[in-house]
Amino acid sequence: MADPDALRPRFVRALEAARAPGGGPDPVPYADNLLARWQEPQRHYHTLAHLGAMLDHIDLLAAYAADPDAVRLAAWFHDAVYLPDRSENEERSARLAERALAEAGVPRARTAEVARLVRLTVTHDPADDDRDGRVLCDADLAILAAHPSAYAAYTAEVRAEYHFVPNDAFRAGRAAVLRQLLGLPSLFRTPYGQEHWEATARHNLASELELLST
Repeated sequence: MADPDALRPRFVRALEAARAPGGGPDPVPYADNLLARWQEPQRHYHTLAHLGAMLDHIDLLAAYAADPDAVRLAAWFHDAVYLPDRSENEERSARLAERALAEAGVPRARTAEVARLVRLTVTHDPADDDRDGRVLCDADLAILAAHPSAYAAYTAEVRAEYHFVPNDAFRAGRAAVLRQLLGLPSLFRTPYGQEHWEATARHNLASELELLST
């Protein structure tokens, strides 16, 4: 589990960098609200550990982004609303970002960019010229390129979040997702992701699909 006290300053820095001159309200309550959301009991994979890993990956890929702080804020908000049995989590998370960031003093255009990025995590299919979208999506999908033991832990955590789905239905749905991912021309859109993560991710996905098929 990532340390909330270590993550809080990272939100504060991103918010202060993104908002209009003259600042705004104290950023700490906004950070604490998000930290509480990321620690809700229904989460097993979509936790502070995932958030912290995403922020680390965004830092790694920041040179490819047009607005790295908007991407960092999008990471904070992208699963802020997360109920595994609901299908509108990304939209509700984007609307939360729109309300909170406007109140916190972030300019309208940057708030809209953060919300757009949050909504992009529905498809993880950024346009070729969408620099911020490519960084956010690569950071979110970087777990697919984890060491096999870490990847196995990730798949177990995802299954735990969907514990209410019968096993046969879960296996069929998960296999469909894996086939869709493997059918993409490239899982990762940044040069770094393509060079360092693509091959490992495809191996992990193919191995999981084979296990689901047995």
